[in-house]
Amino acid sequence: MKLHTLGRTGMKVSPLCLGAMMFGEWGNPDHDESIRIIHRALDAGINFIDTADVYSQGESEIIVGKALSSIERSRVVIATKVHAQMGEDPNAQGNSRRWIIAECENSLRRLGTDYIDLYQIHRPDESTDIDETLGALSDLVHAGKVRYLGSSTFPAEQIVEAQWMAEKRGRERFRCEQPPYSLLVRGIERSVLPVAQTYGMGVIPWSPLAGGWLSGRFGAGKENASRRASRIPARYDLTIPANQRKVEIVTELAMVAEEAGLTMIEMALAFVLEHPAVSAAIIGPRTMEQLESQLSAPDVRLDVATLDRIDEIVPPGTNVNHVDDGWSPSVLANAKKRRRNRS
Repeated sequence: MKLHTLGRTGMKVSPLCLGAMMFGEWGNPDHDESIRIIHRALDAGINFIDTADVYSQGESEIIVGKALSSIERSRVVIATKVHAQMGEDPNAQGNSRRWIIAECENSLRRLGTDYIDLYQIHRPDESTDIDETLGALSDLVHAGKVRYLGSSTFPAEQIVEAQWMAEKRGRERFRCEQPPYSLLVRGIERSVLPVAQTYGMGVIPWSPLAGGWLSGRFGAGKENASRRASRIPARYDLTIPANQRKVEIVTELAMVAEEAGLTMIEMALAFVLEHPAVSAAIIGPRTMEQLESQLSAPDVRLDVATLDRIDEIVPPGTNVNHVDDGWSPSVLANAKKRRRNRS
């Protein structure tokens, strides 16, 4: 695969990043099979693996560590994340100095490595000053335990705030953003992607297949079911109008892909990789078959007519279902935070 530069870091990464969320209890509990999938991805030219502490409560990191134990460390760019609740301890979560320092050590142990190439804050934390977060992350960089810092699913205004704070306080700054982006989730085109380009940040979108909606299994007359439906029903429940609209859109997009001589998977991944801000698209296969179906995507280039047709079906800068944003500020969920009368 032709390598891309991660933003302006100078670090070269493959256009497909192997997401490891499906390795472990959440997806494929067979460690040996998961390791074979990782090795196949490496053999195919992927040099970039993304995981997180919370994926199957650390099991994903352990599987990645096992898979890479026989691989020369310098060959692979390892990314992981911190933020989500780990266990029952109320302090074992968030973006505080206390937790970031402790959990980085845990991730290093599970991954079986001395350093993490890209350490990302998995979601914003409204209870923690961004300066505290950047200060803790900077100390990890200076200690040699982390090479680069990143954010994930941060809104544009918080990306800007973090950049300003890093400059003001002399902190290491976020060099990469990991947002949701797909044919069905285009909201980041409005501001997140332009902001990332302004600051020279790499962008590594998650869920480019929209949680399976763009895998070819959804559409008019199909089962329209997902293994994830019970865990995140708001994204799949067809009694919700936005999800009914997804079925209609996916059916139209399938026709566009067929006319272009592509599978839906190839078109979906090629669309994400088409944006000049994107460094790599994160794929999350659970099986070897799923991995194989995605490896051809970097060789696909969508023509102008196809891209224009996609824009007609899903207007730029829009999300079909707002739940797919990935994160929303508490003022939207908690009415008391936006009303003077709290009775």
